[in-house]
Amino acid sequence: MSNPMQGVKIKLTGGYVIHMEMCGEISRECNDAVLKAYHTILKMMREGEVKGIEEVVPTYTALTVFYDPRKTTWRAVSNTLKEVISESSRRSFGDVFTPKQYEIPVAYGGVWGPDLVSVASEAGLTEDEVIRVHTSRSYRCYMLGFTPGFLYLGEVDERIAVPRLKNPRVKVPAGSVGIAGLQTGVYGIESPGGWRIIGRTPLKMFDPRRVPPTPIRPGDLVRFFEVGEEEFRELKEVFIGEFKTR
Repeated sequence: MSNPMQGVKIKLTGGYVIHMEMCGEISRECNDAVLKAYHTILKMMREGEVKGIEEVVPTYTALTVFYDPRKTTWRAVSNTLKEVISESSRRSFGDVFTPKQYEIPVAYGGVWGPDLVSVASEAGLTEDEVIRVHTSRSYRCYMLGFTPGFLYLGEVDERIAVPRLKNPRVKVPAGSVGIAGLQTGVYGIESPGGWRIIGRTPLKMFDPRRVPPTPIRPGDLVRFFEVGEEEFRELKEVFIGEFKTR
């Protein structure tokens, strides 16, 4: 069996933060390792098996751990992380975390998806074909970030994997669904952004008044389905955590 610590880099980055780089590539296998460690730490925190860790933030390839220096030390946290990696590497992803699947309605094209035309043109497909391809699979939530509630999802079918815009928009509406290479994503709030916007969900994806502000966690699955203007209006501002497919 290969050494689970091989290639893992743990370093103190200042401000009582430890960064743990798990691997050097964006892939499902790499993200499996990250999320197994992530959900193992969360379980330990819930069950009181670890002291001093305040928050854990996963990315595609790494974990960032915030700790309270009044309760623990960086060395103790580093040793805990090494133990977590060793333990989680011997387990399958399904042993550590059971993903939930979320169905997200999307109105494609037009005012909701101004880049659908250009995506279809670059892909050599019709707009309807792009929609069919985009809605044909479930996507893993690799991470949340960039702005509150932004979902990084993958992987997109290579036929519609188009690059970001050369000139990002100053404002992208909340709920916008975009493509950037092999990634697809959902904007949790209005923000600047350079992803190709192909549609928009009427659902409220992020609500700071709720706990948690979004229920979708790294490792969960997301599948999109198309809705028309009338259903878009009916579902406007329904919170994703309360939405049930009909």
